[in-house]
Amino acid sequence: MPAKNFHVRQAAVSALRAWAKGHDYAESLVERHAHRRMLSSPDRGLLQAILFGVLRHRRLLDHWIGKMRDGKVDSETRDVLRVGLCQILILGLPDHAAVNETVEAGKASVRGLVNAVLRRSILSRQRLMDEVADLPPTVAFSHPDWLFNRWKSAFGKKNALALMEWNNQPAETFLRVNPLAPTAAEIPGEPVEGAPGFHRIEGQPPGALLASGAIYIQDPATRHAVELLDPQPGERILDACAAPGGKAFLIAAALGSAENLVCTDSNEKRLPRLQENLERLHAGKTTIAVHDWTKPAPAEWHGAFDGILLDVPCSNTGVIRRRVDVRWRLQLPDIEKIAATQRKILENALPCLKPGGRIVYSTCSIEPEENSGQVEAFLIAHPECRLEATRAALPFRDGTDGAFAARITRK
Repeated sequence: MPAKNFHVRQAAVSALRAWAKGHDYAESLVERHAHRRMLSSPDRGLLQAILFGVLRHRRLLDHWIGKMRDGKVDSETRDVLRVGLCQILILGLPDHAAVNETVEAGKASVRGLVNAVLRRSILSRQRLMDEVADLPPTVAFSHPDWLFNRWKSAFGKKNALALMEWNNQPAETFLRVNPLAPTAAEIPGEPVEGAPGFHRIEGQPPGALLASGAIYIQDPATRHAVELLDPQPGERILDACAAPGGKAFLIAAALGSAENLVCTDSNEKRLPRLQENLERLHAGKTTIAVHDWTKPAPAEWHGAFDGILLDVPCSNTGVIRRRVDVRWRLQLPDIEKIAATQRKILENALPCLKPGGRIVYSTCSIEPEENSGQVEAFLIAHPECRLEATRAALPFRDGTDGAFAARITRK
C-alpha cells in the first residue's frame, strides 16, 4: 500500500518532469497537479514547498547528488532524488516520511538506489551543510554563473551575494487595503513603513477579506509605478499591459472607480480574470480590449489619454524570489530580445498621449538595459519627451521585490 502522502511526492516528481520539458511555469504546475490529484489545502502547500524548494536550490541539490552517488543518474531518478534531498536538507521535514514516501514515488527499479542515497544524506547531513560555505557561490545559492557575474558587475559582489540569498528565501506575503471597499474591515498584519495601505502578514491570507474585496495581495514595490503616474479623478487613463489587474486596481482606487480606465492585454484569455478582479475590488466595470502593443494602436486611441501605464513584459529578475524558475529559464540573449519588445511598446503607446500627457514605463526587472538604458535611448529618439522622475527598488537594499518606474511627459 502506498505511503499516506505518496501522491504529494509523486505529484512533485511529475511536476518537475513537466517543468523540465518546458510545459509550464512552476506556479501553474502546482495548481494543475494539486487539482489533478484532488489534494487538500495542506497537501497542496506541501507540494508547492517541495517544488519551489527544488527549483530554488536545484544546483546545490545536484551537487549533493554527485557527492553521494557515483556514476550517472537518469533525469527521472535525479528528480526523485532532488525531491527527497530537498525535504531532508532544505525543508527539514521528518526523515522517516521524506525517505519512505519519496522512495515510493520512484520506479521499482531505482527504489533501492533512492533509499540508499537519501539515508546516506541523513547520516552525512551535518558535514554536507558545513561544506556549503566553501562551495562556489553560484552552487551554494543555485544561480547560473552568467547571472551572478552580471549582478556582480552591476551591484558589486556583496550585493550580488545578498541578492542570490534573497532569491532563495520564501517570499513574504503583503496585502493592500482597498479604499474602494464599501465598509472598513479589521486588517491583519503589520503596516509597511513608507507604503501606506500595505500590510505584511504571516501565514495564509484571510479568505473572507479576499473574497469581499476588502484586501488584495500585492507587493509594496507595485505602488511605485502608479504613484509616479498619479492618476487624478476625471482623467482618462490607459493601463496597456493590465492583466491580472493589480496595478489597474491601484489606478482605479486613485480615480475613484474604473469608469475612465481603459485596460488592454495581448492575451484575450487573461481579460475575464482582470474584469472579475476589478469588480470584486469594487472598482466597477472598465473598458477592456485585446491589443498587442508591439503593433500600432487603433486610430481612435491616438491622443486619447492623459496618462498611460506601460507595465511591460520583462525578464522578471526583480521577482525571482516569487517566480522561482526564472533563473533557469532566462538566458543572456533573452534580455536583448525583451528590451527590443519593450521599445516597440513604448513607441506604439506614445501617439496615444494627449499633449502634456505622461507615460509611466515600469518593469519588475533590475537589468539596466530594460530600465534606465531603455528610457535613455527612448528620450534620445524623442526630444519632444522629458524624463520627470524615476524610482527603483532593489531587493537587497529595499526589502521588497525589485522594480523600476520612469515618468515621461510629452511636451
